[in-house]
Order: sequence, then C-alpha cells, then structure tokens
Amino acid sequence: MVEWRWGAMVSLPEELRAREAAARRHVEELQEEAAELALRLEGAREDLSRLEITRETVAQVLAELSAAEAEPRDAAGGAPEANETSAPHGVGVMMVPPWREGLVVAVLPDVYRDIVEIIADAPGPLQAKQIVPRIGLPTTTGKIEGTRGKLKRLVERGWLDEDTPGQFTLARQGLGRDRANSL
Repeated sequence: MVEWRWGAMVSLPEELRAREAAARRHVEELQEEAAELALRLEGAREDLSRLEITRETVAQVLAELSAAEAEPRDAAGGAPEANETSAPHGVGVMMVPPWREGLVVAVLPDVYRDIVEIIADAPGPLQAKQIVPRIGLPTTTGKIEGTRGKLKRLVERGWLDEDTPGQFTLARQGLGRDRANSL
C-alpha cells in the first residue's frame, strides 16, 4: 500500500474516503437547503398567483361598474333592454368609481375605503393632516399631500364633500351616520 506524507502518515485511500464523506455531507446539506427553498418558492408563487387573480378580478369588477354607469338608458330613464349587453373593458379602469345609489364603500380601494370610514365616524369635518395618522401613515408633508389628493378625488367622484376648503365630510349627510357601510 502506498502512503503519502502530510506531516503524518495517511494513506491516499483514507484521505479520499474522508474527502468523499465531506463532499457527501455537503451535497446532503445543499439538498436540504434546495428542498427548503423549493417550498418557499412554491409559497411565493402561490402568493403571487393570488395577488394577480385579485388584481384582475378587481379590475374586471371596476370595469363592469364603469360600463354599467355608461350604459344607455331608455326614454323613461330606466335600464337598457335585456338583450343589450355591455362588454367589460380594462382600458381606462377607474379605481375610484363615481358614487351612485346602491354602490357600497367596499368597491373602493383599501386606503380610500379607510378614508371614507374615518370621515363617516368623525363628529365633524376633517382635514388631510387629521386623517393621515388615522390611516397609519406618518404625518409628513408628502403623506399629507398624497392624502389630500385622494380626498379631492373622493370629492370629484361624489363620495365626499368639501364645503369649506380643506374640510372634508361625507357627501349627502342627510342619509344617516351608518352611511359609510351602505355607500
């Protein structure tokens, strides 16, 4: 048997067996890591898929709402004939639909819904700087201005009123305090 010297006598076959065992352990460790990563990857793919489906569904619902709003009415102002259909479209989808009778606050994107609900619960008009901390944002100028833009959009679409500049209330106040859930 041939022996090599590296400071102590070790046979070449023993050294090769030791290296093979170390390499095998390393491969097993990497396989375990790969299996764990595969599980994490599958979970991330499922999350992505759910988010894509949710986004597509919301876009479709909003498109249908916009299409329904744009449907022609008959001479009496009623709904169109049953054989008239309006195909939903994805171009120009409005994320904050105009308010109309029967439309619920749940159709709004989360942050807009939160804003409407905060204003609905307030005893009087609110300013953007009062709403920002209530929706969980820091009271920085950028966040206040962004929220003011959302408030203005809600006013434009008929969800809120701004009778005094910078003071926002629910539109159509005479409908009652629990209106936010029935918008």
